[in-house]
Amino acid sequence: MIVAQPNREMYGRTLVELGEQDARIVVLEADIAKSTNTFQFQRRFPERFFEIGVAEMNMVCMAAGLAATGFVPFASTFCVFASMRACEGIRTSIAYPKLNVKIVATNAGVEIAGDGATHQGIEDLAIMRAIPNLTVLSPSDPVTTRRAVLAMARTEGPFYMRLGRQAAKVLHAEETPFEVGRMIRLREGRDVTLIATGNMVEQALTAAEILSSLKVEARVLDCHTIKPIDVAAIVAAARETGAIVTAEDHNIVGGLGGAVCEVVAEHAPTIVRRVGVADVFPGSGRDYRRLLEHYDLDAANIVLSAREALHSCHAVVS
Repeated sequence: MIVAQPNREMYGRTLVELGEQDARIVVLEADIAKSTNTFQFQRRFPERFFEIGVAEMNMVCMAAGLAATGFVPFASTFCVFASMRACEGIRTSIAYPKLNVKIVATNAGVEIAGDGATHQGIEDLAIMRAIPNLTVLSPSDPVTTRRAVLAMARTEGPFYMRLGRQAAKVLHAEETPFEVGRMIRLREGRDVTLIATGNMVEQALTAAEILSSLKVEARVLDCHTIKPIDVAAIVAAARETGAIVTAEDHNIVGGLGGAVCEVVAEHAPTIVRRVGVADVFPGSGRDYRRLLEHYDLDAANIVLSAREALHSCHAVVS
């Protein structure tokens, strides 16, 4: 049975599982194996673990070389370093030649709390989804994290996956179907749709319960794949519920909210409200939950945004 734990811990455990099954799996790390949890693979397969040090660009380019010779490399570091320090290497050495490299970035978003703006990666989804050939994942809980890692390993091509730092509640049954590019419907509803990713899926479920007490039934979608985005699920939500709220621990510019707005604008115009970091550099804080609340990344603000979206829909109709 899968229990609540940081998604990065499930990542480390699943790497070991994959290593047992496939000798081509290798892991590269940028001096923070304890934080990313790749140390679990290092202990089991030291000969297939490469500690590169604080040299993220070197790490991803070495991963490209390993992939070109038949290995399946997983390269890990913090989200902010993977998406920025190593960005050009990911773009040109991995995505451009479509090499079979898996970038797994941990400690994403405001959720990491005390490390502050220099380490709070809130731009990575926008950056990575703009790179051609790159699949971008953002699982919400240990169940979807494990399934995402397994999917990356068995799917040819470059991947980028972001993970948070804190313990994640189990939101999905272990048998829940998981498919890259397909959102998971966690709750039915016809009044409004809440589309969330990563740690904000739990907040969206809480918001849906609050909305239900207010006689508003919210559909909740777990968007574990940012690219390719699930166009069909978004269009269905726009047409069947009439209003959408997106929620992400990421800048509202260019991330999940931006991706959803692009689909809606092209296929099914409707009211969309985006919950996320309001295009600012967040501050640090000891209690990550209070920090999320401070930047309106919580269920209360999702509820408020949903009610505003519904009000806007009614105003348009009238």
